[in-house]
Formats: sequence, structure tokens, C-alpha cells
Amino acid sequence: MNERLHSALRKLRLSGLAESLQIRLEEAAANRLTHAEFLELILQDELAVRDERQTQRRTKAAAFRELKTLDQFNFSFNPSINKQRIYELATCRFIREARDVLWLGPPGVGKSFLVQALGYQAIKSGFLVYYRSVFDVVRDFMQDEAFGGQDKVLAKYLKPDLLIVDDMGMKQLPSKSGEFLFEIIMRRYELKSTMMTSNRPLEDWGKLIGDVPAATAILDRFLHRAELINITGKSYRMHDRDGAPSPQPDAKKQRGRATTEGDAA
Repeated sequence: MNERLHSALRKLRLSGLAESLQIRLEEAAANRLTHAEFLELILQDELAVRDERQTQRRTKAAAFRELKTLDQFNFSFNPSINKQRIYELATCRFIREARDVLWLGPPGVGKSFLVQALGYQAIKSGFLVYYRSVFDVVRDFMQDEAFGGQDKVLAKYLKPDLLIVDDMGMKQLPSKSGEFLFEIIMRRYELKSTMMTSNRPLEDWGKLIGDVPAATAILDRFLHRAELINITGKSYRMHDRDGAPSPQPDAKKQRGRATTEGDAA
């Protein structure tokens, strides 16, 4: 490739095209490609590089605790999890329809793993995602309030197509937590999708946030068009700590469907 062409590609910020151009030139000569076929190939190379960089940027901005993928999850360990339902969520249809998802179940059964994996899948499908534990949410809003952030934090929570709020129920939250959470849910209601996980039953939320009316209002809006997924069973983390061998997939267990899920009114 001559220097003038390389310089022009840099100025146009076509780095993906620049990286593959020499190979594509040789390919075009060897296969006698038409000008249109050659142009299509090099443009596909550029688009592929841009898509990969965008995915990397959005993954970093999502602030996942751990980067997880669905193919890493051991569905055979806990037959109460409906694999088909999880992969339906992975199509991101619920995001396009601005519906919510609430995951209920004891600690360690895979809720955080699955929501982060679904969040990463959403990023690969072109959506903006933001992941926070409920403690991070409250801390962000308390700092914003203390330093007069003028709703900068709220804007950050309203922007993503999918907001994931993890770890509800791990411990009692500070005062005003209910106000912060209600503001997020109310402003995103029927506009953007929100996914939450909770280790405690819904009737305990009033105690957790120290505000029963706020908890009632949050759940009233959040559950209106939400998928409710209950997960029961043993803890993955306890299983790993005990050093027990991972169970092999069992076709009969895979067909088990003990998960309680569906639309909650």
C-alpha cells in the first residue's frame, strides 16, 4: 500500500479498512473480483472493526462486576432455571418493548451471573446497558445530592436501554433510598427496560428501604409489565467452595420446569 493511500485512510479514520486492505487487494487480484465486490469486502471489514470497538466501549461503560456470557452458565446444576426462557430474554425483545424483569431467589443461585450475561448480550445486540448494585445506586444519588450534581446522576440512570439493579435485599438500605429508587423506576416506566434482582420476598421491600409507601409505589409500577422469574435451589458459590465436581448435563433434568415466571399484574 502506498503512503498517500495509507495517509488518506488515517485521515478518514478507516483503520479497519487500512488493516485488511493489502490482503483484500491480493484476494481481489487472485479471484478477479469486480470493483463492486472488492468495495463491498473492504467496507465490511471496516464495519466489523467499528462494531467490535463499539461493543468494547459499551461493555466498559456498562460497569459489570464480572463479564459473563450465557454459554459459561451451567444450567444443569439448577434444573429450576428455565433455559429456554433465559434465551428468550437474550433475544432482547423485552428491551425493544420496554418491559422489565424481576429475579427472585436466595443468594448464590445464579441471578447476578444471568443478568450480567444478558446485559452483555444486549450490548452485542446494539443496546446501551448500565449495571449497578442497589448499594451503588443509593451511594451515587446521595453523593449527587450532597454535591449538588443537578440531576447528572439521574440522567446517567435514565439513558441506558437496559438498567440492571442487582443485590436488592442483601441488607437494609439507608434513609431516602426509597425516594431514589422510585425516581428511577417512575422515570423509566414504560420507556426503558429495567432488570432487578432480589434475595428477599417482595413483602420485605418496605423494611429494606425503610419506607413502605415508597416500596409499594415502586412495585406497583415495576411489576405492571414485568417478567417475574423465581429461582430456587443450591448455591453455585457454595458448590464451588466445597470442591465438588460439576454435574454433567442430564436430559431429564433439562426438561424440568420448576421456575415460576410470567407476567405479573
